[in-house]
Amino acid sequence: MDGKLTPLDVRVQAFLDRRRGTWHDRNVPESDGRLLHDLIVKHTFTQALEIGTSTGHSGIWIAWALAKTGGKLTTVEADEGRHRTAVANFAEAGVAPYIDARLGDAHDIVRALPGPFDFVFSDADKDWYTNYFIAAWPKVLRGGCFTAHNVTGQGSGPGTREFVAFLETVPDADTTIDNSSPAGTSISVKR
Repeated sequence: MDGKLTPLDVRVQAFLDRRRGTWHDRNVPESDGRLLHDLIVKHTFTQALEIGTSTGHSGIWIAWALAKTGGKLTTVEADEGRHRTAVANFAEAGVAPYIDARLGDAHDIVRALPGPFDFVFSDADKDWYTNYFIAAWPKVLRGGCFTAHNVTGQGSGPGTREFVAFLETVPDADTTIDNSSPAGTSISVKR
């Protein structure tokens, strides 16, 4: 990247600026969106999966990064209303061409997706995190990562402690927890 702003950068940033402080309904805070964006750009990930779209805040950050790396995001949301809102937000932000937004049960869809992926972001039902990891991890490329939101603090729920303990047992993963926001995001890199 040469550091120059593209028309898409200007459009996405303007959209995010207009919407700052309005993201609710299970969306990540801006700091966590930026974390995901920066991970993708830094490691030039191109094949991303998001489990739990909500109304699209994290997906916008992820797709914005993928626009810079030449990649695409597959995102899965079970709730029809949130999915519809996310698709509209993706279009308004200008990132829709970089997103395959799927409506359905992630329990089934994640298992069925062929992969491969070099970046996964899990932010759906916390008690299912370990199952999502087990379904997605074999499809994650070496050097890729599986990230999960709300693992240590605000927003964590049933299953997150067990998930973090499970991550410590995965032999081909190096896991760190980013606590730069109150939610805590696990980052597991595949060796």
